[in-house]
Amino acid sequence: MGDMQGQDVDLDVTTIAHGGISVARLEGRVVFVTDAIPGERVRARITDDRKKSFWRADTVAVLEPSEHRREHVWGAASIRHDPARRAGGAEFGHIALAHQRELKRQVLVEALQRMAHIAPEVVVEALPGDDDVDGARWRTRIRLHVDDDGRPGPYAARSHTVVDVDDLPLATLAVEEAAPLDQRFPGEEHVDVLAPAEGGARLIVGKQARTTITERVGDREFRLDDGGFWQVHHGAASTLTEAVGTLVDPELFDPRAANLDLYGGVGLLAAAVGDRFGQATRITSVESDSRATDHAAHNLQEWIGAQAVTGRVERFVSDLAEHASAGDRSRHRAATIVLDPPRSGAGSQVVDRLASMQSAQIVYVACDPVALARDVALFAERGYHLEALRAFDLFPNTHHLETVVRLTR
Repeated sequence: MGDMQGQDVDLDVTTIAHGGISVARLEGRVVFVTDAIPGERVRARITDDRKKSFWRADTVAVLEPSEHRREHVWGAASIRHDPARRAGGAEFGHIALAHQRELKRQVLVEALQRMAHIAPEVVVEALPGDDDVDGARWRTRIRLHVDDDGRPGPYAARSHTVVDVDDLPLATLAVEEAAPLDQRFPGEEHVDVLAPAEGGARLIVGKQARTTITERVGDREFRLDDGGFWQVHHGAASTLTEAVGTLVDPELFDPRAANLDLYGGVGLLAAAVGDRFGQATRITSVESDSRATDHAAHNLQEWIGAQAVTGRVERFVSDLAEHASAGDRSRHRAATIVLDPPRSGAGSQVVDRLASMQSAQIVYVACDPVALARDVALFAERGYHLEALRAFDLFPNTHHLETVVRLTR
């Protein structure tokens, strides 16, 4: 082993894998290959041959292109560049948009079949306007890393090498125009560029003091820290508001129950539930970041029964389950739970506690299809089945997608 590193091999690419990489075989061995499309024949450079079970490789030339291959949406990420200098963050940019969504659909369906043993109908929905601009101009936030000379840029794909670029086509025009690509930031690790709904684009350099910004979903305003979490695609917050609002089953919703919004951030999804079911809605939004919780309390103030709690979700649901009175338990059973966990998913401890509360319905927002499939399987073992699913292309030209599901008992 170890003698193939750096060698070029010709590969027939067969399927897509999670993470934006394709699968090929070389003398029976699986090779995960970047910048390829299933159905292509490519020349690829072996980057990792240490494992017996699989190797990794980067495409350096396309011998037989897919009908879905197109000129890369970002020249800095194209295979014309050496793999070590290709800008990261647009790993599907060489694929026609409709086919990107088909590949994302395949990854989600395969994960649900393999882990949860279900095969739902899935359509990956485009956001309005994305097709008109080839899936560019959607990022309202971008992080530039800073190299040893103080130059900002994206990381190369799968590395911590900072790449010099002169454009950022996935960024909105306001973000691209504000991005200080030709400036120097010696001693800093990164520079964040964002363009919130109000107040124009701004930079966050290093540990500078946080300021409050305003984002908007329809007529509703949300306050948050400039460095706080908000959906990146300019249309994502309104899309998820609509999706969560419609996936909550009104037949199962009780506004007086102990409804929960877990990993709630600044209250976006709690507000979506409140907007759907009115002023009397009771809902508790739980978030570990105290700055976000402070903003959530403000953002949710029009609902008398809404509150924001600072705490780790694992501990919060454990305490709920352990200290519930008989009255609490009936309010838990009537409850709707919305959760939007980090990429790693909710995990067995949180799923266990939530399932033990026997709530009426769970609406789960997921940015990782494999973590979602694992958690859906865990919920299924505890009596919840997947009743509805929608998937959204919130991250065009990357491998990421967002999925929203309803689970019921």
